[in-house]
Amino acid sequence: MSRMQRGLGALLLMLLSAALAWQLQGWRYGRQLAQLAQAQAEAELARLLAERGARQVLEQRLEQSETRHYKELADAQQSQARLRDRLATADLRLSVLVERGAVCSALPAAAEAGSVDHATVRARLEPAHARRIIAITDEGDRGLIALRACQDYMRALQP
Repeated sequence: MSRMQRGLGALLLMLLSAALAWQLQGWRYGRQLAQLAQAQAEAELARLLAERGARQVLEQRLEQSETRHYKELADAQQSQARLRDRLATADLRLSVLVERGAVCSALPAAAEAGSVDHATVRARLEPAHARRIIAITDEGDRGLIALRACQDYMRALQP
């Protein structure tokens, strides 16, 4: 064999060794990249599952809160309806305390000098005014329940 043939053989052997090393490194790096990609995919899946679980817990809490506030609202409306019915049937009359020294022609005259009268003086409200007061308190109750529901919702959303 000539020197040139040996040199070409050595060069060919080096090229083959380099190509084989290149291929082996490619396989090794490919396997490492696949393992890394698998680990990242598993981590992402675990994060997504944790987020889903947290979202489901939050949805359940919000649903329970909504149910509770809806029940409060329904109870308040039912109570107001009963009160309005009692006012309408004259079963109940609203009254207010009146100051003894107040001038009011509808109030009876002061007690006689010899009697001791420490009872409170009350004046009955007209039914129309009583209904207006009940309507105002009904709106106020609904507003407070809605406000409490909003506050609970915001608290539930905070981490």
